[in-house]
Amino acid sequence: MMKGLIGAIALLSGVTASPLVSRATVTVDLGYSKYQGTQDVNNSINVFKGIRYAAPPLGKLRFAAPQAPATNKTTQLATSDPPVCPQTGAGAATPTAYGFTSALGNEDCLFLNVYAPSKAKNLPVFFWIHGGGYGLFSATDLDPTEFIAKNNNGFIAVIIQYRLGAFGFLSSDDVKKGGALNAGLLDMNFALQWVQKYIKKFGGDPNRVTVAGESAGAGAVLYQAMAYGGKQSLFQNLISASPWIPYQYKYNDAVPTKAYNDFVSAAGCSSASSKLTCLRNASSEVVQKASFKVSEASPWGSFAFVPVTDGKFIKQLPTEALSSGALSGKRILAGNLANEGVPLSPYTNTLEDFRAYIDTTFPNFSDDDKAALEEQYSFEGDDQPVDLSLPLYSTSGTGTPTALNQSNFGTGMRQRTFNVFAEYAFDCPSYWMASAFPTAWKYQFSALPSYHGFDLQALWSGTSIPGQSYKNAFRKVWGNFIVKNDPRITLVDAQGGGSNLTAPTDGAGKVDWPVWSEGEKLLDLNATGGVPVQVNATEDLKYVVYVDPGVTNVIKLADAYDWEGGRGARCEWWLEQAKKVPY
Repeated sequence: MMKGLIGAIALLSGVTASPLVSRATVTVDLGYSKYQGTQDVNNSINVFKGIRYAAPPLGKLRFAAPQAPATNKTTQLATSDPPVCPQTGAGAATPTAYGFTSALGNEDCLFLNVYAPSKAKNLPVFFWIHGGGYGLFSATDLDPTEFIAKNNNGFIAVIIQYRLGAFGFLSSDDVKKGGALNAGLLDMNFALQWVQKYIKKFGGDPNRVTVAGESAGAGAVLYQAMAYGGKQSLFQNLISASPWIPYQYKYNDAVPTKAYNDFVSAAGCSSASSKLTCLRNASSEVVQKASFKVSEASPWGSFAFVPVTDGKFIKQLPTEALSSGALSGKRILAGNLANEGVPLSPYTNTLEDFRAYIDTTFPNFSDDDKAALEEQYSFEGDDQPVDLSLPLYSTSGTGTPTALNQSNFGTGMRQRTFNVFAEYAFDCPSYWMASAFPTAWKYQFSALPSYHGFDLQALWSGTSIPGQSYKNAFRKVWGNFIVKNDPRITLVDAQGGGSNLTAPTDGAGKVDWPVWSEGEKLLDLNATGGVPVQVNATEDLKYVVYVDPGVTNVIKLADAYDWEGGRGARCEWWLEQAKKVPY
């Protein structure tokens, strides 16, 4: 069932064999090139993989803004996933079993995949930005066929790749003068502009675009909404699943400048008269390994090359943009998971461990700030070492115990660290994004084990967890938002084909789920039953997943402010600290 943890942000293993698909040939002419894809006859979906949306970012275009692709009148095969961008992993202390590891890739990777219903005409567009800390992962194996089919072939999916690690997020005065800051974000924006120009060729409507992502991809959704002061009109809807907003510095602040200098040194360019020219002339392998080296020296679960304030594309801290409303887009569907703190936060067993983690993670906090943080996250017995014999189980979200000290992954001090990380990095940004848009809905994905990234199992094709009825309901929530601008689903869709359902009703055959502005309510999407399967990913990370037969959907509506013992108040506290984080 499970091959092991490939990475919580990535699509995990547990992939089942795909059914045999009957395929025919289809062609699209984009003007600058023709592409020959395939038609999935079984599902009536045309699939084009590896469409070039920008020129190869090589030579002088390394560390530069994306450029239009050259004209190529030869028909190109679009039947295989594109080459993967160079993969820059997380801090060296992050266990390799989690999948956040560096790997050589191909710099010529600015491609996208399109899945379009065969009879598409003016269909809305789902535009996906993958996560991975701005350093990892790709469009490979992200197949939305089941997602599209579950929504009656009612939308087109565009899945992009963008430059990662130092290739996409190198920052310094040198880069500003001779290259492009936030090149990876510019890639995403260039791909959104590609959709405006070419999606009609596939039967799509450029005026109905939903930009979506998970983790860093969800943070990137926010950055696209912030772009140029929020004055673009490239999309109308946003889906932000577990948005990660990394610490954001000005492009030439000490932290990104140190990363740049370390990168230059690792690439052997420290003594060059023009460091950027030297970097552009260096071999791809040398530059890739320099990116690896710098990022792997960062702390557990962190990445060295991330977005910066550049003064043009990104003008503010994300929290400032959210507070000011300087954002493009009309509606948002914002989500988080029940156990976001796993696996990117370390294991702490004592109060001393916890305080050491806080010291490392929040270097700008004063002693008073740290004391206030401890007060926010205090619970009875929080000065005691972790008792590994205590049972692990889910919280209800609305009672006690709470996520402050209890989950499926930890208790006491260990869970305290998981929850601090979950809330400052993912949960609270999700709350803030819901509050920043005119129309918003908020949910929590709680189907076990619901660690960071597990929701991707319910989205993409070819997985056997967390149960078909749950996947059906989850896909309808997202699909309704993409197609109808409203994620609310019927009770029949909420049941998802299963044998039973627990859910609040609005009295008219739909799940009761008010917009966020009406009392800040979240919809808890949970499940019960099924067959337990034990997964031992690492010595520390062990958990149970539940598979069919027997998975039943359990949905409830709750006050998001009171959720998990006052998460709303803690998120207000984090917003007050935003400039000290900074994010």
